[in-house]
Amino acid sequence: MGTEKTIGIFHFQVGGTDGVSLEIDKWKLVLEEMGHTVHLIGGDLGSAQGTLIKEMFHHLPESKRLHQNTFLRLSDFDPDGYREELEKMTQELVERFRTVIQENNINLILAENVWCVAANPAVAPALEIVRQEFAIPAVAHNHDFYWERRGGFSLTCAAAVELADKYLPPHDPEIKHSVINSLAQKELLDRKGIPSVVVPNVFDFNTPAWEVDDYNRDLRSEVGLDEGDLVLLQATRIVSRKGIELAIDFAKALNTPKRRLVLQERGLFDGRPFTEESRIVLVLAGYARDDVMSTYRQKLINKAERGSVELLFIEDRVDADRSTREDQKIYSLWDTYTAADLVTYPSLWEGWGNQFLEAVKAKLPLLVFEYPVYKQDIKNKGFQVISLGDQVRDYNDEGLARVEDQVIEEAADQAVDLLTDAVLRQGLVNHNYGVAQEHFSLEGLRRYLEPLFTL
Repeated sequence: MGTEKTIGIFHFQVGGTDGVSLEIDKWKLVLEEMGHTVHLIGGDLGSAQGTLIKEMFHHLPESKRLHQNTFLRLSDFDPDGYREELEKMTQELVERFRTVIQENNINLILAENVWCVAANPAVAPALEIVRQEFAIPAVAHNHDFYWERRGGFSLTCAAAVELADKYLPPHDPEIKHSVINSLAQKELLDRKGIPSVVVPNVFDFNTPAWEVDDYNRDLRSEVGLDEGDLVLLQATRIVSRKGIELAIDFAKALNTPKRRLVLQERGLFDGRPFTEESRIVLVLAGYARDDVMSTYRQKLINKAERGSVELLFIEDRVDADRSTREDQKIYSLWDTYTAADLVTYPSLWEGWGNQFLEAVKAKLPLLVFEYPVYKQDIKNKGFQVISLGDQVRDYNDEGLARVEDQVIEEAADQAVDLLTDAVLRQGLVNHNYGVAQEHFSLEGLRRYLEPLFTL
């Protein structure tokens, strides 16, 4: 690698509100500050500018079918048919990648998750075939690996095993690998013999604070919330590993008569009264399309109805950036934080935890289930959170996680204090902000990227 490169960033989708897209934005910014030219290539561009290659998208019916027949069960093909389908889809992508690399003079590939999680399995071999053809060096930014699937995985046939062995990730000295946590670093070395560097997710803590302004001032009223309502924000995608059922249990505990009475007597931290009419609403700002079996969202709805918890899905009003869609105002993901009183982040598993840093940036208290990477790489930095512990008690008949009732009750009591005591709340959020600024800032990202993108 020389000094300044033309870097092609390849991902199934870019310009969205998912964690990988958001992290791509940060890497792109830092790489351009380092003097590189960056070109985005994705199966869905969202709000970004770049080259659209629709065949990359992991939500196409044929992509989802191939994914399920690779990692779950061989239900749509026999082994020979699977191999033929994989090779056909791979070849289509090879031709598209060849063209985009030539037309944009790309001389370094940044592979975002395509060589590890294989949401669209054909992308991995296609990109490596073309990389080798042009003898282009690469950096693999590995957020999630296929073996980290909740519920496990099963490579279904010989061609699927070959795909995983050869391309997930590829073994080649011309590819530098980065992972987002130390657990993945160890697992990648143990499973594949591939060394990597840990580059944690970061955030820009030097930009202005997200505040209520003329654009987002009406967000609450636009989505059906009143000023006196207490808003619990779940900003993640709606997929089962996010543990959103635990946020429903928490909201139910917060809404008990005794805690409502305390909220009414004390009033909220910012001077708003909490009255008998005030609602406690769990607002879900992320999208549900990555819920492959399309049942998790309905299970959450059913659970909330049984517990008299109000859920509000606002995915149709939220995108990566502010815009207008069909004459309707669309808010950015960051706008949703300005309408929130507390952030719920009860993920059972995360590769790192983008929304954790977002909540810290927004200076909001956080409810956290202590998932493995949080315990390993984040907790020891000294963050102060409302904890749901690190143990799932069991799963109900629908496969929804439960923790001990006492843990939920203690979390709800702690939340009441942070929702009513301005001094206590300010001390906690300012402390967390300082910790994040020290360990997970955008300035730190450049220190990680410089050795990855130079020889």
